[in-house]
Amino acid sequence: MNKLLQFIFSVAIVIALIAAPQTVAAEQTKSILVTGASTGIGRHLAESLAESGYHVYAGARKDKDIAALDAIDNITAVQLDVTSQGQVDAAVAMIKKNGTGLYGLVNNAGVGGGGEVIETPVKNQSFVYAVNVEGVYRTTQAFAPLIIESRGRIVTTGSIAGTLAGFPGFSAYSGSKHWIEAFTDSFATEMEPLGVWVSVVEPGNYKSNIRRTSVSRRLDRLEADGGEVTAEMKEAFDATAARELSYKEPDEVTEAFMHALFNDKPLRRYMVVPNEDEQALTIGTKIGRLVELNTWGPYSYSRDELVEMLDAALSGDAAAE
Repeated sequence: MNKLLQFIFSVAIVIALIAAPQTVAAEQTKSILVTGASTGIGRHLAESLAESGYHVYAGARKDKDIAALDAIDNITAVQLDVTSQGQVDAAVAMIKKNGTGLYGLVNNAGVGGGGEVIETPVKNQSFVYAVNVEGVYRTTQAFAPLIIESRGRIVTTGSIAGTLAGFPGFSAYSGSKHWIEAFTDSFATEMEPLGVWVSVVEPGNYKSNIRRTSVSRRLDRLEADGGEVTAEMKEAFDATAARELSYKEPDEVTEAFMHALFNDKPLRRYMVVPNEDEQALTIGTKIGRLVELNTWGPYSYSRDELVEMLDAALSGDAAAE
């Protein structure tokens, strides 16, 4: 009898030892919500997070995308249109019910589009801002309490278009990305005392669906308003699709998100571009704006004074990274 009890006791210890690491791992798994996860940068990030062992709440609007995301290990698909307060509230309720907590929020859902100011109806511009601005604000406000509870991270997808705003027809999209820059800085100061870090990732031209979707939406609106989609318009769409598909996969963009979400020393901004030309163009535009700001008024700085300011900025924590 003693031997039987000893055997049972030994088996119980082995089972406990095997189960313990799994329990700890489960407790340490961080849940991350990625909005706009059906395609492009959001899909790439969601899959990469899942492959790395994180639990991902992947936001999507269409049933077919939700089904595809749900089929991936470590991903829980969420019906989430960021322009719908009802769907946002339902997603918050679902995460609370699941009891997983929420460590990270990635505001990735966004649209392109807009058009030249004189020719583009206000409703077209409003649509861009409804998603890229109000959508980010709505989801951040709704999920912030969960992030605060976990002392986690909030990262928003910006764009180098937030700096490069000088292209015809891009005022709506670029303007929305300018807003994300301001939002990030202001919101970061609000969250810092609460232990939450806020960042923005600013991609250049990587493979995505945003350009094709934008052009397709514009053509659909034209037809809905009784206009004709000409052969030239279709050719322009095909050219846009070919160009977009020729871009690099967004591996480097996902790497920046990973750093912002999990590194002990996250950055406020991550500009991620596929080539040196885009880096030079974006930085050069920023420098040009600095010169413009320094041109007018009685308090302009000399070149030496500007260089001294630059040296001071380069010696900070951001430069060390």
